[in-house]
Amino acid sequence: MGVEGPMKGACIEAVYLGKPLRWSLQCLPQSLVGSTILDVRRRGKYLLMDLSEGLLLWHLGMSGSLRVWATRPEPGLHDHFDLCTNQGCLRLNDPRRFGAVVYAPSEESPQAQKFLGHLGQEPLQSGFQPLGFHQALRQRKTAIKPLLLSGAVVVGVGNIYACEALFLAGIRPTLSAQRISKTRAAALHAAIQQVLSRAIAKGGSSLRDFSGASGQSGYFQLETKVYDREGLPCQDCGSTIRRKVQGQRSTFYCPQCQRR
Repeated sequence: MGVEGPMKGACIEAVYLGKPLRWSLQCLPQSLVGSTILDVRRRGKYLLMDLSEGLLLWHLGMSGSLRVWATRPEPGLHDHFDLCTNQGCLRLNDPRRFGAVVYAPSEESPQAQKFLGHLGQEPLQSGFQPLGFHQALRQRKTAIKPLLLSGAVVVGVGNIYACEALFLAGIRPTLSAQRISKTRAAALHAAIQQVLSRAIAKGGSSLRDFSGASGQSGYFQLETKVYDREGLPCQDCGSTIRRKVQGQRSTFYCPQCQRR
């Protein structure tokens, strides 16, 4: 994790807020000063920062990014939250301001459970099993692509990864989740883990101006099979890749490889 190394064990010295984000901090910024960052971990699309008292939940929204600086630089137009410590300054940059940083007394508190309580299984942990995944799909009438994005069954499968996993499993994005057989659910389970593992190895995905905590870009998007390839030939069958909108998000798929 790009933030864990420089931030774990750091002592918070100052907090600076810019323009309002999606959710308020839920505490006075100065109340965080003096706290120690005990651990940094992930739950779904949330970065959890365990403090000596309470925790911070970070969410990047659609356009946010985190970067660690040795010393705090002058904030730019889209810099909205600086957590300054004795080990560097962690800055949230978010042009659309859909991200947020929220304080909660504990992970079990109502403030944290409002965001974390509905989340599904972590895809790369032992609790995510093919049988349980299929059973969860059987209870949902929603189309499989929006369901993957919702995080209600499995977390961390963003738009790029959902498109790629459905392609690898040969599943049509509009298919109702409850109609997916046990065999095909197992194929999708394996595809999700394969895509996410490959993305992690490539450093994630970069769209437009996204960069990681140290400023580096991710390269997974350079080897996608269907995502952002509308009008191009499928690398497996030669059919033309199509795009459709599901839940206000672009879905890319091969009409031949994913016809069922």
